Amino acid sequence: MDCLLKTLRSEGRSGMYRGAAVNLTLVTPEKAIKLAANDFFRHQLSKDGKLTVFKEMLAGCCAGMCQVTITTPMEMLKIQMQDAGRIAAQQRVMPNVATALKMGGTSAVLCRSYNTNPGPVMRLSATRITRELLKTKGFSGLYKGLGATLMRDIPFSVVYFPLFAHLHQLGRPSPEGPAPFYWSFMSGCLAGCVAAVTVSPCDVVKTRLQSLKKGANEETYNGIVDCVRKILKKEGPGAFLKGASCRALVIAPLFGIAQVVYFVGVGEILLGYTPHNIYSS
Repeated sequence: MDCLLKTLRSEGRSGMYRGAAVNLTLVTPEKAIKLAANDFFRHQLSKDGKLTVFKEMLAGCCAGMCQVTITTPMEMLKIQMQDAGRIAAQQRVMPNVATALKMGGTSAVLCRSYNTNPGPVMRLSATRITRELLKTKGFSGLYKGLGATLMRDIPFSVVYFPLFAHLHQLGRPSPEGPAPFYWSFMSGCLAGCVAAVTVSPCDVVKTRLQSLKKGANEETYNGIVDCVRKILKKEGPGAFLKGASCRALVIAPLFGIAQVVYFVGVGEILLGYTPHNIYSS
């Protein structure tokens, strides 16, 4: 709530939707790859016999590895968009801080601060950020934090997919019959919530590493190990769960909706396919 109120005061309502265009563009192929890859690997691993929990986790692991091709640049651009407002708000209070120090102030800590009055906020587009990253850092610039993204998305998929599959199975009236759409939604919500909270420490590390522009007195990190060490030293273990509740609130309905759309077959309907001609082809 504190973050919400300060963001609204500092950046206005539009500040709450920074990075939304990136999500709208890339979240669909990301989820399509994730869900389809999991089904593909589950099918491949079940050819030898019964699909054990270990094989379900292995299929989820493979799905998580596939999705980072889209997830990493999506997260990278989204974080830069979201950080732009925070940095701009912080820069506006710098003159006041400098004046206070000249008048006898002893210290000033500006760490992810939004304590400022409303004012013009730097406007950036995902296209502009992409061009700058490609120009300054090359194609690899879009994949900064790839290791941390893998560290988050692989465990997420390992937890999520087996848990969803077993929850979804409980809602089927018969072993061969489909579960009601609302059961798919609830299963996706619950599995997504559990998986999101489980990997929150990894998400914190990933976000810190992908934040390129730092404000005054903000820490810089040289890789995953350095990031973990500095967070533990300066903020304590509790810092690794920052934003866990917000992440769960976002991920739960996101995966609930995605699973319903996936199982109902909306994509196939839009493309003019039916289950019959998909399998017959």
